[in-house]
Order: sequence, then structure tokens, then C-alpha cells
Amino acid sequence: MKWENRNVHRDVAYFYIGLIIAFSFSGIILNHRQDWYPMDYAYETKEVQLELPSDKKAIDSEKFIKNFSEKWALDAEYDSHRIRDNELRVFYKDNIILDLDISTGKGVVEYKRKTPILGQTMFLHKTTNRFWIWYSDVFGIGMLVIAFTGMVIITKGKNTFRRRGWKLALAGLIFPVIILILFS
Repeated sequence: MKWENRNVHRDVAYFYIGLIIAFSFSGIILNHRQDWYPMDYAYETKEVQLELPSDKKAIDSEKFIKNFSEKWALDAEYDSHRIRDNELRVFYKDNIILDLDISTGKGVVEYKRKTPILGQTMFLHKTTNRFWIWYSDVFGIGMLVIAFTGMVIITKGKNTFRRRGWKLALAGLIFPVIILILFS
């Protein structure tokens, strides 16, 4: 039985090694996306100055956004927008973003491109493509197979799961639970 578990463990790990590396790398980057977000990069920027309406509520409307988009000859199609604190951020199709200070009317339009390889890797974490969701579920099952077969590979000696491994596994489970309790 030990030899079969070792083979299953090894073969499933080999099959998913590329995805394990991609998910691990992009997951680390996404954890720090406030500091560094390399999914795409700005290849062109344009400063803009906008006359703002006296009624600040009018800023939060698609009509207002579409009007100034036409004035600036933004060829891209409007996608969505949000207002946080004093900033209006407008998202357009074709990876164009406008950041506008709604107190001064000053802003910047950024034309972006996806960063080769790194951008696609990060996309794996964010996509909701139906096929990818199923594939990710199968990947999760594969990770469970790797975990469970890894627990029973060593059956003799002082480093077995039964003697030593369960303590490390328990510590590995308790640590994230403590973090969730403290910071949720």
C-alpha cells in the first residue's frame, strides 16, 4: 500500500506542478496588490481637467460620465465607475481607466496592457469562466489527494503521520483559525 500511495502522490503532484507554482506565485502577488499590482501596466497616460457640476450627486451618474468621455474622445466603451472618498474611478472596455479628483476636477487617463505571463497567471485567480471553475474544483480534489497520500507515505519510524505528522498538521490548521478569529 505504501508504494501505491507514493506513486499516486508523486503523479498527481507532477501533473499539477505548473498550476501549483502559478497559483502560489499569483496568490502572493494578489495578497500585496495594494503595494504592487503587476497584472497590467500603463503604456500611455494623459492628464485631464474637468469642469465639475455644482451638484456633486450628478458626478455619480452614467450620463455625466458618458458626456465627458465623448468630450475627451475616449474611444473605449464605458464599463463601470465608483466613487471612494474624493476620487472618481471610471473603467472603460479595452483596459482604460480614469482617476479623477472630484474636488479639483484634475485627473489622469491610463491606457493599460496586460503584463505578459504574470498578468495571465494572475487572471487564473480572478476568472469565473465555467470551464475554469470546474478545472479548479478538480485541482482542489488533486490537492486533497496530495495531502492525504502524503500523510500515509511514511509508515515506519519516528517521522510517521501517526507519531509526529499529526502535530504539525494540527498546528497548520490552528494557525489560520487563530488569524481568522483575531482579524475577522
